[in-house]
Amino acid sequence: MGENTNSKAFDYIKENLKIINENIAQASQVAGRDMNDIRLMAVTKNIEAEKINFVLDQGVSLIGENRVQEFVAKYDQIDFNKCKAHFIGHLQTNKVRQIVGRVDMIQSVDSLKIAKEIGKRSLNHSKNTKILLEVNIGGEASKFGFAPEELIEKVYEISEIQGLEISGLMSLVPISENKKELRKYFSDLNRLFIDISSKKIDNVSMEILSMGMSGDYYEAILEGSNLIRVGSSIFAKREN
Repeated sequence: MGENTNSKAFDYIKENLKIINENIAQASQVAGRDMNDIRLMAVTKNIEAEKINFVLDQGVSLIGENRVQEFVAKYDQIDFNKCKAHFIGHLQTNKVRQIVGRVDMIQSVDSLKIAKEIGKRSLNHSKNTKILLEVNIGGEASKFGFAPEELIEKVYEISEIQGLEISGLMSLVPISENKKELRKYFSDLNRLFIDISSKKIDNVSMEILSMGMSGDYYEAILEGSNLIRVGSSIFAKREN
């Protein structure tokens, strides 16, 4: 696939990416971190393939999809020579077979049942699937994920499943205008991440701490995130 021909119409995306990268650089500097250690994911839910490929032409090398059917429908139109793809939405057991083998990682593993199904389907593909465990750090009834107090136990259980490898944690923190409150959620998740890492559990490599989205990625970087999942801040046109 060549350079996107509709680049003029997507100039606003270029400007959005410039602002995001400036924010990443600033947050990294404040936190005393190297901005190159923080990966930007473009969340492509409801985004057509033409725009996705344009973003890839701008140097973004990771996309995240929330819905299996949508991802499968546009799979052949995306230039995977330029990017990797992660699945980041809630995954139903009966959809696992459609996603294993098509993505490089499943970030949203929120139950032992789904982990077992990913392991089984991965073995059918003669591969290991990298996964992140989703943590419901705010204890919200409306969100999926493991409760913080059960996480260590689940890590040990899931680490024994063949066909997958635990590569870190992810979370959707509660929406809040209170920056201090946001940072507390991110800090709590980072502590869990560090704690699990220190245990040196077989088949567990705490490489990725996926936290922070369009409204709170700055605070997430301050508290240790190394993968931010950004959708609307990349793809939405800004009001003048």
